[in-house]
Amino acid sequence: MVKLNKIYTRTGDGGSAGLVEGSRVSKASARMSAIGEVDEANSAIGVAMSALGSGELAERLLRIQNDLFDLGADVATPGEVDGALRIVASQVARLEGEIDAMNASLEPLTSFILPGGSAAVSALHFARAVARRAERAAVALNEAEPLNPQLLAYLNRLSDFLFVAARDVAASEGGDVLWQPGATR
Repeated sequence: MVKLNKIYTRTGDGGSAGLVEGSRVSKASARMSAIGEVDEANSAIGVAMSALGSGELAERLLRIQNDLFDLGADVATPGEVDGALRIVASQVARLEGEIDAMNASLEPLTSFILPGGSAAVSALHFARAVARRAERAAVALNEAEPLNPQLLAYLNRLSDFLFVAARDVAASEGGDVLWQPGATR
């Protein structure tokens, strides 16, 4: 259970941040960069949710936001720590099942898709791009300090989920905005 009585602590004024197991790292470290990118992806998903309104997709995105807090805790807990909160295979499998369910009713891709359309579709594409940046930051950290493989798989599936979700919403609004190679020559 998290309990925050005071928002500022002054412990980070010198440029360091505390990790779950008590160690401190530079706020400019690869670990803190990955945590920040995951936080930004979570925020971008929140923006997409506000553009979507209520419904099944918004409920799925809310579950993903919760997962991303789990994932942030996973990144913020280096090494083997008893009882550490870690992303697990069932979270990755849930994303895969939701991707497959949304994708089943979509027409096969015949072109690359431009990240646009309605506000909701655009916000989902933006969240996808931010999720890919978070994945790149996690992969960079993993090259220096091994991370939970399920964490990396989750971030990989997340961008796929957001891509298919954008396509699914676009399909209900008339279709994807397709790239037209060389159209502006």
